[in-house]
Amino acid sequence: MARPDAALLDAARYPFAHTITTRFADVDPNQHLNNVALAAMMEDARVRFNMSMGSAVKIGERRAMVASVAMEYLSQGHFPDPVTVHCAVERVGNSSWTVIQLLAQNGRAVAFARSALVAIADDRPTPIAEDYRQILAEWTLKP
Repeated sequence: MARPDAALLDAARYPFAHTITTRFADVDPNQHLNNVALAAMMEDARVRFNMSMGSAVKIGERRAMVASVAMEYLSQGHFPDPVTVHCAVERVGNSSWTVIQLLAQNGRAVAFARSALVAIADDRPTPIAEDYRQILAEWTLKP
């Protein structure tokens, strides 16, 4: 994945933000936040973002599955300062949608992630229901 467009690094464009306390256990031998810890922080924020949209209730008999996750590490993060993960829906297709995330610390972009999620029913991709499509639209990246 190429470095994200600079417009995607503007935290004000994201409709959801979740602050996470960093732990000493997140630090690697180079004294910065480990890439695995950053990926776990992105995962935690993505799940909380889905919960804030009501996906556990609104998707009904369907469920969402992560089809892919790509992450770009942009700068070093450090313990003990907290990080904030900003989330937005970037695109909605027939049976899938893309969530983008910006992890920032002290106003500086540390990492960017793009995840593809797929609506599943009977272990197969299924079209996104219209009511859930409307919810996804409410959480899109702001212009």
